[in-house]
Amino acid sequence: MKSIKKPPIWATFYTIALLLFTVYVALDTFVIPRAYAVVGREVQTEVQTEVQTESAVTAQNESVASTQTDTASEGTSTESASLASGEDTVFTSEAVITDNSYSDENMSITITEYRANNTSIYVADIYLSDVSDLKTAFANNTYGRNITQTTSAIASSQNAILAINGDFYGAQTRGYVIRNGVLYRDTASDASQEDLVIYADGSFDIVTEGSVSASELLENGALQVLSFGPGLLDDGEITVTDGEEVDKAMTSNPRTAIGIIDTLHYVMVVSDGRTSASTGLTLYELATFMQELGVTTAYNLDGGGSSTMYFNGTVVNNPTTNGKTITERSVSDIVYIE
Repeated sequence: MKSIKKPPIWATFYTIALLLFTVYVALDTFVIPRAYAVVGREVQTEVQTEVQTESAVTAQNESVASTQTDTASEGTSTESASLASGEDTVFTSEAVITDNSYSDENMSITITEYRANNTSIYVADIYLSDVSDLKTAFANNTYGRNITQTTSAIASSQNAILAINGDFYGAQTRGYVIRNGVLYRDTASDASQEDLVIYADGSFDIVTEGSVSASELLENGALQVLSFGPGLLDDGEITVTDGEEVDKAMTSNPRTAIGIIDTLHYVMVVSDGRTSASTGLTLYELATFMQELGVTTAYNLDGGGSSTMYFNGTVVNNPTTNGKTITERSVSDIVYIE
């Protein structure tokens, strides 16, 4: 009977080292927090190729009165989902707050719940007097990787009136990141990656990262660049196909999207999903719904368990990752109204 030859000792050490390295890479990618820049004070960062510029941001938090509200009231079906024109918008000198609305001298926000495709969909109809009130924020006020908080926690820290989850930039090592007029990452994801650009004049545009650099976008007046996608509507026309899907999601899902109807007239849309009460939406269903709202440019943000809408201190929708537990997922960033 032949004896089994043992592998050389170096091979054993090599296998152990390879296993430890694999575990470290997984932890570094998905678990270990890495802070690259803290918003609110000047910092100098030297971070591999991920951050190409040294950036500083001054964050100013203004105290905003807020009240706890119930979930937004039930609205109509998509058959009558078009939103009112700005002619009827009233800005008030003092803040007026109801369970599903907010108005002051700078903005008017109304939350409406719709029902379509066996799914609850929550729409924030937003009129602003200036695009400076449409902002973004990082979890823990920190740009980095694997740094997360719930949407409601980030929103509360910014005194946000309204917020939705952003693009979860921290789960990626590539893709443009411009927030509140500051360039944090200019490494392209790939040439076909579609980004949403929000400019200083309040306009929206969807660009591909292969067609323009992040630095050029900043020079052209970009205040925010969000890198998730895809784009849903362009010039009022649906730009996704019936079967199109992002590789980060299943077919029907909770969804988050943002769109523009007219000058300084925006919508934020969040749908429930993955439960018996709400199936969720496909990208095409989401695009169709937003088209019926009168949206001209619409963009898909991070969805699934991340999809969350926050209004006046309360989470409006029913966020879930597995469909069994209604709870917020921690995310890297939010888009919000201050």
